[in-house]
Amino acid sequence: MTRVISLLPPSVLVLLTLGCGPTSSTDSGPSLWTRAERTRYEQTTGYGEVVQFLERAAASSERMHLTTFGQTTEGRPLPLMVVGEVPDARPSSVIAPERTRVWLQGNIHGGEVCGKEALLMLVRALARNEHPEWSASLVLLIAPIYNADGNEQIAFDNRPLQFGPFDGMGERTNAQGLDLNRDHTKLESPEARALVRAYQEYDPHVIVDLHTTNGTEHGYHLTYAPPLHPNTHPLIDGLLRDEWLPTVTTGIKASNGWELYYYGNVPRGSGTEPSWRTFDHRPRFNNNYAGLRNRIGILSEAYAYATFEERVNASRRFIEELLRIAHNQTAEIRSLVTSLDRESVVGTKLATRGEAQRSPTTTEILLGSTEELQHPYTQAPIRRRLDVAEPTTMYEYGRFSASEEEVAPATYYIPERLTSILELLAAHGVDGTALEADVTLAGERFAISRSTLADRQTEEHLERTIEGVWGPAEFQLPAGTVAIPVAQPLGRLAFTLLEPRSDDGFVNWNLLDDEIQPGGSFPILRVMSEPEQRAGQPQ
Repeated sequence: MTRVISLLPPSVLVLLTLGCGPTSSTDSGPSLWTRAERTRYEQTTGYGEVVQFLERAAASSERMHLTTFGQTTEGRPLPLMVVGEVPDARPSSVIAPERTRVWLQGNIHGGEVCGKEALLMLVRALARNEHPEWSASLVLLIAPIYNADGNEQIAFDNRPLQFGPFDGMGERTNAQGLDLNRDHTKLESPEARALVRAYQEYDPHVIVDLHTTNGTEHGYHLTYAPPLHPNTHPLIDGLLRDEWLPTVTTGIKASNGWELYYYGNVPRGSGTEPSWRTFDHRPRFNNNYAGLRNRIGILSEAYAYATFEERVNASRRFIEELLRIAHNQTAEIRSLVTSLDRESVVGTKLATRGEAQRSPTTTEILLGSTEELQHPYTQAPIRRRLDVAEPTTMYEYGRFSASEEEVAPATYYIPERLTSILELLAAHGVDGTALEADVTLAGERFAISRSTLADRQTEEHLERTIEGVWGPAEFQLPAGTVAIPVAQPLGRLAFTLLEPRSDDGFVNWNLLDDEIQPGGSFPILRVMSEPEQRAGQPQ
C-alpha cells in the first residue's frame, strides 16, 4: 500500500557542495569520497570521477592495480580494479596464484547506481587495508561502472518513483539502446563482448551483479537470485540456496536488522494468483549466464524505495558478507569449479526450454508499504519505504524446470559458411576444430516443420521459435566444417546456444534466419556419441 503525504522537508533536500563531504581521522583524503557521499546522497558519481577515484586508490596501495577490460559504444574505457597479492593486472598474473577470483560489477543498468557507489566504497576500504585477511585467499576484480555510457545520461525521470538520487541518474540502456542485461548470449554490444572476454581471460570463480529493483512494494532491503537456468549444475544451485544466501541473510539480519530474501514480484491483475515470482531463467541475464559457464553467479537487487543511502549500504553489506564466505571457503570454491569444468554433459538430458515451478507449499513473503512524496525539484511523485513488513502467505515461483529436453550430443557440426555463428561461439570461449578433410558421418539432422516470430520486439529482435524433430541421417561434411565438442568446460552453454529449440539460442535471436524455412533442415548437425562419428570414411 502507498500513503500519500506532502513535499519533503526542505532540510532534507538541500544540495550540499562537493567540498563538504564526510571527514574522518582515517580518511585517505577528499579524493576517496564518492560524489554520493560528498553530496549527502543527492547525486551519483560520474564516469570521470569514478576513474579518478580508482586512479587515486590504486596509487595508494600496492595491492591495487587499475586496468581496463574494453570500451563502451561511445568509446569510454571500462575500468577494472584488481585487488590482491598479485604483481599487476594482467590476466596471467591474476590467475597464477591459488586464490579465489571474485568478479564484482555494478551499473549494468545506468540508472541503478547503488552498486557502483557500494563498490567504490569497497575499494576505499581495501585501500585503507581493511579486511587484510582477504589478501591470502581472494583476488577481487571490481568493475563498478559497466554501463558507463548509460551512467552519463543523467535525467530526473530515468527511474520514476525511485527515492533518489534527487539530482538525477543515468538511463537503463547503453548508447545503442540495448539492455546490457539481455545481451549475454547474442553479444551485440561492445560492452557485452568485452565482459565475456574478461570472464574468459580472468576466469572468475564467483560473479556478482548488483542491481536496483522495480515494481512490487515489499519488506526487504535487498533481494537476490542464484542462476535460474535449469541446466545450471545442481551443486552451484545447492551451494547458493542451501549455504551462501541463507548465511548472508542471517548475518545481515543480525548486524543491521535488515530483511533479505530471494528476488520476486507479485503479479497484478484481476484473477491473478497471489504469488512471489522471480524473473527469467534464460542466459541473456548475467547470473544465469554465469551458471551455464559453471560459475557461481549471483544477482542482487537493492530496494528502489529505500533511500539512496540505504540502498548503497545494503549493497555494500551484501558484498562484504559474500566476500567473507568466499574467504572462508576459498579452497572449496576452486575445487568445485575445477570439478565442474571437467564434468561432461554428453548423453545427459538438458533443458531446451524452461518454465517456472510453483513451490510445493506456501511461504510467508514480507510485503511492504511506501509513502508517496514529491520530488524536490520536479514535484513528480516518488516513493519512500515505510518500516513495515506484512507477512503474506503465498506460493513462490522461484525455480525453473525443463518444459522440453534433449539429450546432449557428443558434437555439433557447423558449416564453414556460418561465419557469424562461429565468431560468436569463439567470442563466448566455446572451443571448436575445423575438419581437415571431407568426412562421412552418421548422426542426426533437425527437420523444420514450422517457424514463428514473436508479436513484439525484444532488443530490436522478433524472437524466432522453430518446431521440428531430430532424426537419424548420414551426411557428408566438407573440409572446413567446424566440430564443436560438447565435452568441454562450456558444454552447457554450447548446448543452449546451438540447439534449434533453445529458448535463448542463436535461432531465437534471428542469427540463423537466412538458413531457416519450413520443410527445410537446420544447418547445424549433431552426432550423439563418439563411436557413431566414425561410421564413414574420410574421402
